Order: sequence, then structure tokens, then C-alpha cells
Amino acid sequence: MDMIERLKTFLLLTVLTAFLLFMGNLIGGKTGLTVALFMAGFMNLIAYFFSDKIVLAMYRARELSEQEAPSIHRMVQELSVSAGIPKPKVYVVPSMSPNAFATGRNPSNAVVALTDGIMKILNDSELRGVIAHEIAHIKNRDTLIQVIAATIAGAIMYLADMLKWGLFFFGGRSDDREGHGLGNILGLVAISILAPIAAMIVQFAISRSREFLADETGAKISNDPLALASALKKITGYVERVPMEANPATSHLFIVNPLSGSSILSLFSTHPPVEKRIERLYKMAGLSSY
Repeated sequence: MDMIERLKTFLLLTVLTAFLLFMGNLIGGKTGLTVALFMAGFMNLIAYFFSDKIVLAMYRARELSEQEAPSIHRMVQELSVSAGIPKPKVYVVPSMSPNAFATGRNPSNAVVALTDGIMKILNDSELRGVIAHEIAHIKNRDTLIQVIAATIAGAIMYLADMLKWGLFFFGGRSDDREGHGLGNILGLVAISILAPIAAMIVQFAISRSREFLADETGAKISNDPLALASALKKITGYVERVPMEANPATSHLFIVNPLSGSSILSLFSTHPPVEKRIERLYKMAGLSSY
């Protein structure tokens, strides 16, 4: 399963890249593509270096000292050694909705953030499974992969905007309103509308694939897939009853979608169905069902 998810991520990134090249050539050839890539790349480079600080500030997270939670720090230390990465910092988010996320641009600058709620409702083995999942995200460099996906998707959305504005100012000329010209304009309008949606769907598919991979890697790091499965089941039940005031733009960071209580089509979800995640973890443990 590990190789399948890695291959899936590679193929989805390839699809996004091919789509970007198509859009760039459609609008302005190599010049238009270069401009779009530069602008999107610059914006996401800033996000890559500062997104961790922005997210931690957004959720009013504070660093959790070793004196406050020695057992959690021991878990993080032990699991980091097992994963072969430096021990990340530990932060706590003041929310009773149980959840967790990892952030940071690389393993040497990483943070594992836990809400007050998740530390309250999970037992030690379940919490260990959750921390292993977040350390897996750090080990797999999912922050970097998500930034690459966001860069390409952002460039596609930027090109779609360029196309829309180009059609607005130049698409309605009288010599283009007849026959073949009108057909071309309608086709370009459709592309300008559908391209951002398609890019977003592929970006979310990458996010779902990385969640599956983090579940598997985390279960291997902790050597206890059933603990993570139990944690996912418990967290999901609580999240629906104790919703979190989360920004949709950051929902992909959390171990369970904090917006999962709302009805979101699977194609537009940042997380795979929890039932499928638990089923895969049970199979890792050699069990056929849960």
C-alpha cells in the first residue's frame, strides 16, 4: 500500500503539471506559463517558509513544555527516534474539539500540535498512535508535497483568471462572434471555469493519498495500527458533537477533517473516509474487519 500511495501522489502531480503546461500554452505560450509559474511559485514559497507560524497563530497554539506534559514529550521523543527524524516541538491548541496536526517546512523545523480535547479523550496508546501519524507526515515531507501541489494548482487558477479577463476584454469582438470564432470562445469559457475545479479536485486527491500514507507509516512507526484505528474512530465521533472553529483552507492539516460534520462530496474532501482508513489499519494488523 505504501508504494501505491507514493505512486498515486506522483501520478497526480504529473496530471497537475500536464494541465498547467496545457493552460500556459493555451493562453500565452512559454511566456504566459513562465509568468504564472513565477507568481504562483513566489506566493507558495512565502507560504512554505511562514505557513507554520501563520497556522499556529491562527489557532492560538502555544508551546507545551516538557514539565507540563512529560509523558507526551516521551512519546514524541520515542516515536521520532523510531521514525529517524529530529524530535519536533510540541504545541497545544486551546480547543476541546479533539484533533491534531503537524506543520513545519522540514523535519528539522517541525511541530506536532495537539488540541486540549484530544489529550483529554484519548488513552495513552491512542494518543501515541495519533502522534505517530503526525510524525509520519513530517517524515514523509507532506508539507513540501502539499506546497508543490498548491503551487501548481495556484498557477492553474491564475492562468484561468488570465483567460477569463482576456475573454472579457478581447473575446467579444464582432469578428469573433460568428461561426468558428464563437465556438472557440465558448470552449475557452468552459476551460476557464472547469480548470480551477479540476485542479482543486486533483489537489484534494493528493491530500487524501498522503493521509492514507501517513496512517500506514505512522502505524509502522508505533507498531500498533489498532491504536490509531481506535483513535480515529473516537475522534470522529467527538468532532461531530464538538465542532471546531477551523479555517477550511487549513482543514487538510488535521488528522480528522474538523469540518467532517458538514456534507462534503468525496471528490472535494481533503481526507479519505474514516471507515476506509480504519479498515486499512485493521488489515495491517492482520484482521479482516472491525
